[in-house]
Amino acid sequence: MTFETQSTNRAFGGTQGVYTHQSEATGTPMTFSVFVPDHAPDAKLPVLWYLSGLTCTHANVTEKGEFRAACAEHGIIFIAPDTSPRGDDVPDDEGYDFGKGAGFYVDATQEPWAQHFQMRRYIEDETPALIAAHFPVDMARQGITGHSMGGHGALTIALRNPGRFRSTSAFAPIVSPLECPWGEKALGGYLGPDRAAWRAYDACALIADGARLPDLLVDQGTADGFLDEQLKTHLLTEACARASIPATIRMQEGYDHSYYFISTFMAEHIAWHGERLRG
Repeated sequence: MTFETQSTNRAFGGTQGVYTHQSEATGTPMTFSVFVPDHAPDAKLPVLWYLSGLTCTHANVTEKGEFRAACAEHGIIFIAPDTSPRGDDVPDDEGYDFGKGAGFYVDATQEPWAQHFQMRRYIEDETPALIAAHFPVDMARQGITGHSMGGHGALTIALRNPGRFRSTSAFAPIVSPLECPWGEKALGGYLGPDRAAWRAYDACALIADGARLPDLLVDQGTADGFLDEQLKTHLLTEACARASIPATIRMQEGYDHSYYFISTFMAEHIAWHGERLRG
């Protein structure tokens, strides 16, 4: 459970670090970032996981997410893992929406992906154990959020692990991979043609099958070019309504899919998580 420190920087009354470790789940080196606000010597702080979207690494949100001031204010550790295994021996696809940078937070069962693309196990099991061993985290106070593919990851991980996360939010999530081209390519490629096996990785299907969240916050831009074909926010709105899940799903006028959108609402999401992670 060891790791190497790649960099640390002082920022907003805390320390922003980037770290690399050898992952048992993926069989590759993996890089993640952690922001730790200043705190009392023996304090344990709540943690917010942020899962990134297609083509991203840990660096996108670390450099452009504008989360540190809000995390320092609310005393929250912010963790950003990578989106897929990396390395010369890791298989890839010519498209940006499959292979490296597009792990979809699944445990692949199909070749040649199964050996390394074990992102569900990496995010749900391996990385939390690593973080708990090396950082001042209170693992009884966890929240999770993410963007696009990472929003899909945040929603499905929270729905599959009832009670683990006190708070769940998302920015422009892929709400139903069963119903969009990105999801059909990724889940078909990683898991095979049996669509029943895909349901564990579809937020709307998990809700239909009985999974629940205590509440939910989602922001989606109305000028997002992926909204109609890939994201389909209305499906999540309808699924939450049918299941009586308290969900605040906000359509933000004029915002697109970029980090200009994410960074605009990041502080509000962190404050929302902070209310649920206190105490």
